[in-house]
Amino acid sequence: MKRIKLLEVRSELGAGTRGASMGPDALRVACLNKGSDYFRRFNSVVVPDLNHVLFDKNHFPFAKHIDSIYTVQKGIANAVEQTLRFGEFPLVLAGDHSSANATIAGIKATYPHKTLGVVWVDAHADIHSPYTTPSGNMHGMPLAAALGQDNLSHQRNIPDPETTFFWKRLRDLGEPGPKLTPDHLVYVVVRDTEEEENAIIDALGIRNFKLPEFRAKGPRQVAREIYEQLRFCDMVYISFDVDSLDSRFSKGTGTPVELGLDVPEAMALCRALLENDRVVCFEMVEINPTLDSENTMAKNAFDILEVATEAIEQRLRLDEVVSR
Repeated sequence: MKRIKLLEVRSELGAGTRGASMGPDALRVACLNKGSDYFRRFNSVVVPDLNHVLFDKNHFPFAKHIDSIYTVQKGIANAVEQTLRFGEFPLVLAGDHSSANATIAGIKATYPHKTLGVVWVDAHADIHSPYTTPSGNMHGMPLAAALGQDNLSHQRNIPDPETTFFWKRLRDLGEPGPKLTPDHLVYVVVRDTEEEENAIIDALGIRNFKLPEFRAKGPRQVAREIYEQLRFCDMVYISFDVDSLDSRFSKGTGTPVELGLDVPEAMALCRALLENDRVVCFEMVEINPTLDSENTMAKNAFDILEVATEAIEQRLRLDEVVSR
C-alpha cells in the first residue's frame, strides 16, 4: 500500500507571534498523552528551518525574513516533491502557514502538467502580497504567491528591490508562473480579512463557504460542492489551519478568530474531503503551544489529525484494491 510520510516543518519565520515552531512537538505531546502510537506508525522527515534568524535584525519590513523563508521553502518544496516521486503521501505538519506556498510548488514540480485544486480551511485568506500587507508577516501571503497575484490595484506599500527579487523567486518556486487558478481555489470558513484581500477575492471570484452556509449544508454537502467546483482538477491539496476552529477551541494559535468550526465539524469536514481519491497532500499548520496553558489546541488538532489520517489510509487501501 502507498504509505503516508510525515513532513515536519518547524519554521515560524512567517508568523507574527513566536512559538509555532513547537506545533509539531505539541502534537507529539498530545499523542503521548492520548496513549496513541501515531508517531511510531509513520516515517517522518524534518525539513531544515532557519528560526535562528529571528534573533537577527529583519531587513524586509513588507515581507519579514523573506530571504530566509525562500531558503526554507526550497527545502519544503524538495521534500514534498521527493515524497510524491517515491510514491508516498506527504502529510505536512508545519509551523506557520507561509510554508503552504512551498507545498504547492512541490506538488506542481512533481506533476507540472496536472491541474491542481486547493481547499483552504482557515480563518484567514492569506492572499496578501508585499505590496498590500499591513503587517509584513509572510504567513499571510502563500496564496498570493501560488496564484501569482500581487494585487497592485490595492497597493499600499513600496517594497525595496531586494524584497521584490525574493518575492519573484517565491512566486516561481518549483516552476515559473502561477501554480493554480482562482476558480481552483476554495475557501472554507475564511472570516478575518482586510479590505485589500476582500477586493481581490471579489475580483477573482474565489468561493468561500462561510460558517452559516457550512452549518446549513453540513460537512458532507460542502465537500460535495467543493469537489463539484474542482471537477476539472486532476489533483487536490488540502491545507488545514487550526485557526479555522472557533477561538473557544483554538487559543493555542497565533491569530484565533471567533465564529469558526467546532472540533466535530472539523473532523467531519476533513474526513469528507480526504475520502476523495484526487487528494495528493494534506497539511496542518499554526499550532502554537506557548499561547495555551494545557496544550488544548494540540489535543484538538491531534484528534482531527487522527481522523484525517484514517480517511487517507482507507482511501489508499481502496486505491490499491482498485488498481490490482
